[in-house]
Amino acid sequence: MAIKIKKPEEIEKMRAAGRIVREVHNLCRDMAKPGTTTKEIDDAAAQLIEGKGAVGLFKNYPTYKPGEGFPGHLCISVNDVVVHGIAGDYEIKDGDVVGIDCGVKLDGWCGDAATTILVGDVPPKTRRLCEDTEHVLQIAVENIRPGRKWSQIARLMQNYAEAKGYGVVRDFVGHGIGDTMHQDPKVPNFVNRDLLKNDIHLREGMTLAVEPMCNLGTREVRTLSDGWTVVTLDGQPSAHYEHTIAVTADGADVLTDGR
Repeated sequence: MAIKIKKPEEIEKMRAAGRIVREVHNLCRDMAKPGTTTKEIDDAAAQLIEGKGAVGLFKNYPTYKPGEGFPGHLCISVNDVVVHGIAGDYEIKDGDVVGIDCGVKLDGWCGDAATTILVGDVPPKTRRLCEDTEHVLQIAVENIRPGRKWSQIARLMQNYAEAKGYGVVRDFVGHGIGDTMHQDPKVPNFVNRDLLKNDIHLREGMTLAVEPMCNLGTREVRTLSDGWTVVTLDGQPSAHYEHTIAVTADGADVLTDGR
């Protein structure tokens, strides 16, 4: 793995990109009301990003496949959609959970974060799923520090989620991030043989996009015929939370919390 260590001034540029991501999340939260289409949210987010002088990282991703890249500016994933939901004519309904994943580049540096928005009267089990998945991300934030192995943190995240009875998605993991969106290392939210064999030793200046995904039922997922949309295999709801985080001398610095 070629893990890039960032300088303090580079991390501050990532924080500036992260502020725009947070603004997008706030906009989406304001717009995610019954009757609003996911395309209306996607279009508004694109306008905000462009108005800030930034570039959205998701539209047409990956750019090396002309005409085959991702069609939206955001990943908008509703209910049983785990990740990579495509905006369209779907009208948000009371009781939906709406996952918003946004990545932007500003002045050459990236920010990437996800949140799950609860719309109206969400069933209690689904509401707890979202709250607990957000706590899984907080466990990572509280435990990141130089000298630790990532497997130690991933185990804490996995143990908490599985003790609550959730399926921890294995098909998608977090990643390093910097002047490009996806860098080494891969950052899983669980422990497996590959992680133990190639563990990540955290160092000051690493920047990671940590993104737990938990399902109310099985951890198994499938991809729809559009080649992008990933749904839970059993049709139960999913939750997704993510922050871009810098490893500092004494812990973690969240770069996408809007500060």
